[in-house]
Amino acid sequence: MAADEASTPDSRRVASLAPLPDHRNVDTPWWQELWRRHAHITTPLRARGLPCDIEFGLSAYIVRVSLPDDSFLIIGPPQEPSSERPPGDPEGWIATREHPDEPSLFEVLYDSAPSDDPGALQRPEARHGGSAQPLIEAIDHRLAQLGLLPHPVLPGESPRVHAVRPTPPPQAQGVPGIPDRAPAYVYGDALRALTDRLNGAESHADAAALLHQILEPTDGLLAQLGEFFEAAGEKAKEAEEDDGFDLSYDLADAAAEIRNLGEVLHVAEDRMRALTPLASAPRLPSSPAHAPSLPPRVLPPAQPRNAR
Repeated sequence: MAADEASTPDSRRVASLAPLPDHRNVDTPWWQELWRRHAHITTPLRARGLPCDIEFGLSAYIVRVSLPDDSFLIIGPPQEPSSERPPGDPEGWIATREHPDEPSLFEVLYDSAPSDDPGALQRPEARHGGSAQPLIEAIDHRLAQLGLLPHPVLPGESPRVHAVRPTPPPQAQGVPGIPDRAPAYVYGDALRALTDRLNGAESHADAAALLHQILEPTDGLLAQLGEFFEAAGEKAKEAEEDDGFDLSYDLADAAAEIRNLGEVLHVAEDRMRALTPLASAPRLPSSPAHAPSLPPRVLPPAQPRNAR
């Protein structure tokens, strides 16, 4: 297995996530639901080696991120006035750095919360609203400046939470001889091809490399699928109808479930790579159940008797 790890480029490795919090609330359903709703914030930060926890702030739940110098980040929605949006889906994010013993270290790293005062100056990031990607990028940049990023973004590794890449719509691909065939499901076909490659993998290392394509926490299929459902929810809101808002909440829940699945399976690639198949012993050809009977013994011809 060491040879497999040595041959894997650094830019393709999945960093070990920082450990989960260790307190009695971790096993409670309400805390697990909050953790699930904030997974799009905690997972990329934990992938950078930063321990995270969910706490209640002044009026809403926040993400607390521990830093190597004993300072910490507070990431959450606006607290005063309180946000009416569901946890993990605010109208904007505010990220501050604080230190329990040094108040002078307080700084605002990011603030995309909208202001009710039309005359107030807004920070440049206000245009991003509740999007998580610019938030993580800003945290990456500032912590790298301070030397407080345990796992900096490696060369060739994307620093983004969920890359937004415009993709052309799938083209209709007819089958020869069947002109009225419906358009091909190009994305489903691509995943089916990946499944076929997994079925034909000759080693657990090969299977782990395919799992990497699905479970990589920033650009893997699950991360992008979560981003897809989140975008679909935002699109549903544009209808400004009750059913559109209800649908957006359902889609946001689906996005959170997908991200939670990635959280649960974050070590599956390493576990797959560590598997060692047992060498099967060569099997001897088995004897038939009913061996053919031997040919009848040929007796020598009888000698003629002498007549008396």
